[in-house]
Amino acid sequence: MTGADLVLGVRDLAKGEKVAEAIAPVAKAGLRVLPLELSVLTSVIAFADQIEGPVDLLIANAGVSKTPEAHLPNGLDVRFATNHLGHFLLAHRLRRQMVMRGARLVVLSSAAHKGMKVHLDDLQWQKREFNLAAYGESKTANILFAQEATRRWAGDGIYANAVLPGSVLTGLQRYHGEEMKRRIGFILDDGSVNPDMKTVGQGAATTMWAATAPELEGRGGLVLEDCAEALPVGPDTHPWSGYDASVADPEMARALWEHSLELVRELVGNEAPD
Repeated sequence: MTGADLVLGVRDLAKGEKVAEAIAPVAKAGLRVLPLELSVLTSVIAFADQIEGPVDLLIANAGVSKTPEAHLPNGLDVRFATNHLGHFLLAHRLRRQMVMRGARLVVLSSAAHKGMKVHLDDLQWQKREFNLAAYGESKTANILFAQEATRRWAGDGIYANAVLPGSVLTGLQRYHGEEMKRRIGFILDDGSVNPDMKTVGQGAATTMWAATAPELEGRGGLVLEDCAEALPVGPDTHPWSGYDASVADPEMARALWEHSLELVRELVGNEAPD
């Protein structure tokens, strides 16, 4: 990937430009910052329309957890819209460019997927009492998306894998509050950070491995963790680690894909993917 053009899709252009400034001294080719709000499908379309030429790598890492609002004006759950549906549409809009030379699609999931099966009859949490489990379901959706994208697109040279980055204190927890962080275990009773937490660099390591590792060439549908295939959940697995395969199955992956297509078509009409 050395010498690749890099496009950063960001919600906050000012912050994105600061990141680009930090990258620029070591960048070997083009570097652009473009606005992208994954929860707004028209923003996804506008972003994708500005991407020209082959796309060799797409990292789908936008994410929200606890937020002040539960739902968007169109009725979508904020977590489902941002973490799954926006990435789903973006990959479809860039599929033509990804097919040009073959591509890797890296989708960031989370340990929060464990025990969180997707409920197709209430993806937007309109029938159930809303809670943070909505985030966990969206992270399961990420895994299902990677598995089904590989099944459908591997013949075109596109391989998708899901990544479990580990627990890292970032802006993702901006609305969690100290009490919730303590309850989850991110912060200890004395106010210090749990030593089991990863640094930002450690959390990003598996994403970079998924993007570049030669041993993953032509392989997709995997769940990756700690720069390897994730280990199955067992009785001694740490709460923040491991892959719970019970939440994913091929039929659910197919059903979520078809449901997501229908939802996108309903929301953006003629701009929806075929």
